[in-house]
Amino acid sequence: MNEKITHLTTMELFQDLSREDQEELDRITTMTTVRKGKIFYRPEDTGEVIFILKKGTVQLYRISTEGKKLVIYTLGDGTLFGEMSLLGQRMHNTFAEAITDCTICVMSRNDLERLILTRPQVALRILEITGSRLRETEEQLESLAFKSIPSRLAALLLRLAGDGNEVAGLTHQDLAEMIGTYRETTTQTLNDMKAEGILEIGRRRLVILDKDALRQIAER
Repeated sequence: MNEKITHLTTMELFQDLSREDQEELDRITTMTTVRKGKIFYRPEDTGEVIFILKKGTVQLYRISTEGKKLVIYTLGDGTLFGEMSLLGQRMHNTFAEAITDCTICVMSRNDLERLILTRPQVALRILEITGSRLRETEEQLESLAFKSIPSRLAALLLRLAGDGNEVAGLTHQDLAEMIGTYRETTTQTLNDMKAEGILEIGRRRLVILDKDALRQIAER
């Protein structure tokens, strides 16, 4: 199989498709590479295509009336976005922007709807993805409302690092926008964590030296 279909069929979303379905999936999708800064959609867009991120990082964010950016979600390899168009919705005041160079697969909403009609399990998996994203958004809003900046930043770093110990490719401004604060505040908080031996700070690279200490901060 070619690179595109190999990637798609190893995603949970499209697992267990027949050979015929795989061929159809290959036909209805296009794989392309976009540069950092690409805006995939804006709030006023209805969304006629669905995006599958093969490689890279995409932010979903909103802009306040004062012009302040608030990151709602940060997407990594193998994730779906633009799925709200399946519900006939606009993008709920949300922008989607590539914050690194990205390789993406694109399919039209109509083609995905036809696939769903023959493979209902795909629809169920999309609902699971959407539900999980909504839960994480609710957790983020709760964090913004009730937790301190060090707690919010610690929780974010743990989530971004996943099972590893490194967060790469993000500036202090990026991190600040993801926790709803200012760059200067984020930089000072990172420096405090560095002084405590919790983090090692490099250029667009953070290494977690003490995950247990970071977890304790996140739980405060």
